Amino acid sequence: MAYKNGKNILPIELLEELQQYIQGEIIYIPKKKNERARWGEVNGTRELMKDRNSEIYNLYKKGFKIEDLIKLYHLSEDSIRRIVYNGNTKVRRVGK
Repeated sequence: MAYKNGKNILPIELLEELQQYIQGEIIYIPKKKNERARWGEVNGTRELMKDRNSEIYNLYKKGFKIEDLIKLYHLSEDSIRRIVYNGNTKVRRVGK
């Protein structure tokens, strides 16, 4: 998030109105709810996790044991089980 000077981006009328409430301080103006990105969408984390989970699911389907996947991906047993058991409905398959 970058700092912007209000006098450079706001109409003078709006700037003067805001100055009635706050002057010389930093104020955060949040995005509208319908314009907010979901977790991990902006930095690509969401997509990376989908890809990782897809890999885990496909390896499991090819015969890898859960214990092997735990060691390979450094995840807890619960995390691996959640991925492989929900994989058929929530994870993209490689090649699709």
